[in-house]
Amino acid sequence: MRKRDPLILDFDGSVGEIPGATTLPLVDWQEAIRFGCTLRTFERLRRHLDASAPADYGTVLMGSGDYHHLTWPLVERQRARGPFQLVVFDNHPDNMRFPWGIHCGSWVRKVAMLPYVSHVHVVGITSGDIGAKHAWENYLQPLRAGKLSYWCMDVDVGWAARLGLTHAFHRFDDPDALTCAFIQQLRRAPQATYLSIDKDAFSIDTARTNWDQGRIEEHHAMTIIEALRGRIVASDINGEVSAYTYRTWWKRLLSGMDGQEPIPQSELDAWQMQQRALNTRLLAAIAESSV
Repeated sequence: MRKRDPLILDFDGSVGEIPGATTLPLVDWQEAIRFGCTLRTFERLRRHLDASAPADYGTVLMGSGDYHHLTWPLVERQRARGPFQLVVFDNHPDNMRFPWGIHCGSWVRKVAMLPYVSHVHVVGITSGDIGAKHAWENYLQPLRAGKLSYWCMDVDVGWAARLGLTHAFHRFDDPDALTCAFIQQLRRAPQATYLSIDKDAFSIDTARTNWDQGRIEEHHAMTIIEALRGRIVASDINGEVSAYTYRTWWKRLLSGMDGQEPIPQSELDAWQMQQRALNTRLLAAIAESSV
């Protein structure tokens, strides 16, 4: 294990101070990138990150879960380490159709089909995004190709069997059973791993976010991170809570449809304190399990 300092992609000021971390100021990109953007705009940010980010760094913290699509270029920066799998903690599949470019709920398809990514496991989904009503919104190609698996609870995924996709869906009654089965999977097929944590996979007792949340507790995440000891080659964390009012009309519309309500300042401060304490513990655990 070699100590590498965290990297903060500071779009929204939500991460706060982390000792030893390198911080890239990106607030001028917030309106353009947050929630989603065209591929042309995303490519401009990618070039900016390539020119500005250090060559070597530890866990990347990118702020709100509205920036989870940044995992795509971060994974591409690790291509020389391939092949490796992705383990993603998330309450949503992030594999949904978005015809206008890329957004925080559509990036998994892009990453799953990269040749040096062996598999993507999305762990902790309780969202109706993978239920029958939204089945048509999921990109089916990575599921059919055996490059993507959903590890889920609390949602009926019977539609997957009718499409011959049973192999890609692992449904459990509770997070204890899910965690146990996933650790068995990691032991059956040990391999280098990129770890991406969106804290909306966690219960509200563990971390409050500005998205609908799942049921994973901190101890479940720590158990999985420990099971990856010596295999984490890169990692990122998002799901911080931050307040932002979009100037772009379609972002206001879509974020409202996703149930993102304004957060009172008193609650925002308390939630961010909770988040930052959790980040400290997650960073320490990831460092212990990193290559």
